[in-house]
Amino acid sequence: MIGIISDARNRNLIKMKKIFSTAVIASAVLTSCGAVQSIVQNTFPYTTNVLVSTGVPADKEVSSTSTATNVQTWFGGNNNAQIKDVRISDAKISVASPTGGTLSALKSVKIYISSDGTSERLVASRSNIATTSSSLNLDLNNETGFLDSVVKSSGVTVRTVYELKNQTSSDMTLKVALNFSSVPALCIHFTC
Repeated sequence: MIGIISDARNRNLIKMKKIFSTAVIASAVLTSCGAVQSIVQNTFPYTTNVLVSTGVPADKEVSSTSTATNVQTWFGGNNNAQIKDVRISDAKISVASPTGGTLSALKSVKIYISSDGTSERLVASRSNIATTSSSLNLDLNNETGFLDSVVKSSGVTVRTVYELKNQTSSDMTLKVALNFSSVPALCIHFTC
């Protein structure tokens, strides 16, 4: 009788160990995938300069376009790049020249991104600029969503639209700095 109870207890103990081991392994796999994603999250920069000429009139939107060659370097125009969830994570403008220059002449700035086969998307902007600083963080457009299809395509273009409050007395060069973030697409296979 004691042997039967002992066997039943051993079988239950073995079942509990198997269930516990399975739960531990499943938890480790699920949390490690998320941890790997957060550890290897990528941030990649894009910068361009925009010339604001002395003759640019006030209260008129002016546009400057540049090709994002360094974004292409990250992905090589490769639509199969193993990243996902690409979004704008930071956008900033600053005065590159003249030395000691300020953004006081600016009224508004809008930054758009597009590529071959994708429509233009507003990624950052700032209106009613009232600063005497030489740099300014822009407001990110959260409605843009993920930019995977844009940055994985060829011919990525960044268009800067600005409006002045008043004409500048000398040429001014603005530096536009954008940071994009992404996570690796590797964990898709593990249902992350």
